Amino acid sequence: MTTVVDRTLDFDRCYRALASRDARFDGWFVVAVVTTGIYCRPSCPAILPRRENVRFLRTAAAAQRRGFRACMRCRPDASPGSPEWDSRVDVVGRAMRLIADGVIDRDGVAGLAQRLGYSRRQLQRHLNNELGAGPLAIARAHRAQTARLLVESTDLPLSQVAFAAGFGSTRQFNATVREVFACTPGELRVRARSAPSSASGELTLHLPARQPFDGPALLEFLGARAIPGVEHYADGVYKRTLRLPRGSGVVTLAPGAAGLRCGLRLEDLRDLGPAIQRCRRLADLDADAPGIVDVLGDAPVVGPLTQASPGRRVPGTVDGAELAIRAVLGQQVTVAAARALAGELTAAAADAAMLADPHVPLHFPTPAAARDASSVLRAPASRRQTVHRLATALDNGAVTLDGGCDPREAVDQLGAIGGIGPWTTGYVAMRALADPDAYPAGDAALRRALADGGVTGRDAQARLAERWRPWRAYAAIHLWAHRARGADRQ
Repeated sequence: MTTVVDRTLDFDRCYRALASRDARFDGWFVVAVVTTGIYCRPSCPAILPRRENVRFLRTAAAAQRRGFRACMRCRPDASPGSPEWDSRVDVVGRAMRLIADGVIDRDGVAGLAQRLGYSRRQLQRHLNNELGAGPLAIARAHRAQTARLLVESTDLPLSQVAFAAGFGSTRQFNATVREVFACTPGELRVRARSAPSSASGELTLHLPARQPFDGPALLEFLGARAIPGVEHYADGVYKRTLRLPRGSGVVTLAPGAAGLRCGLRLEDLRDLGPAIQRCRRLADLDADAPGIVDVLGDAPVVGPLTQASPGRRVPGTVDGAELAIRAVLGQQVTVAAARALAGELTAAAADAAMLADPHVPLHFPTPAAARDASSVLRAPASRRQTVHRLATALDNGAVTLDGGCDPREAVDQLGAIGGIGPWTTGYVAMRALADPDAYPAGDAALRRALADGGVTGRDAQARLAERWRPWRAYAAIHLWAHRARGADRQ
């Protein structure tokens, strides 16, 4: 077995995290032990291995490539993801987001490389140099995790699980499960603690979050902006439709232990991996919560808010194009007014979801449909024109807002569209592009919240916001929540 060490990780710091069983590092790296052939989370309760027997690696794929098996005690494949893959703007971060969304399973490595503007050889070199595994190995690790979820959470025949998880054959599926989990798929199902689902295609999963995590607050934020027919929120439970690569889906999210309970109905089970990835980004489950608290906890104005609710997250989106259109509809109006406009657009242009659900029967309009229906909006002509221009750019590919885009280029492309200013680009960067330092400049609610804290004047408020870097998006969320609570009291 190889003794290669990932040089991008600080061995002493990682070993201290391992020795203290520090769960804050789960997902940032995995711990491979050469004497047992097993890799674990840093927080695994197993006996501390000797330093000379430990290898620290950036990804589960790198560990699997070197012949290590996943620990069945700490389940490293079920840990929260690394925050850097949500927000890194380089080719490695963009590749990781696209692989998690299933691009390799659908389009192969050539398709992934084309999406990123690199050759296959260049992409392979970038990923191998930094992560210790190439795109195929990383995609294989994601397939293994999806297979485990299906084996443990459904009563599907194992041959269907293999197909749904993206494996090319049952033989490949069996070999991968045995190699990664050191047992057969049948044995993995027997070991599972959760009961099988009641019906094929209906899954109940746990989505782990990096702690601390305030699930109710996040779902409440989404619920306050829910578009009738597309989204539904009641009794702390949020539901919405999903457009997925192979079909439609419906997701139900509710607070759960150390994360969210996730119910998924999928038209095509091969969309399980992309659906989970999009739900994780929607809920910002992998955010570096301790790092955010370290900076904002003592910061002016937002410090007390952060300390009072350290698990507050920046809600993301399941569809960047949808979020951008909704952001334009929300320019210079209240949340309720933006929701009403989005409802008008949906009523005029939405298509019915294939999976029947009385609460969420519709998909949000595609960019092409939104463009064609923009003229019916009861909004100023300038706003209708901006929606039309944005939807056209999204439809023809002039603006791309998926996990594989370069966030800096995307913000520049948005800002070049007439009618879109710093508030909109900041809001889209914050929620669709997962930029932790994005800031919707000029937001009226933020200005009022800062004035409540004794900071008035645009220049003074701008200087204060600079002190919140690199977490200005999280400062904004805290300030919005503060203003919402104040409005409730009035």
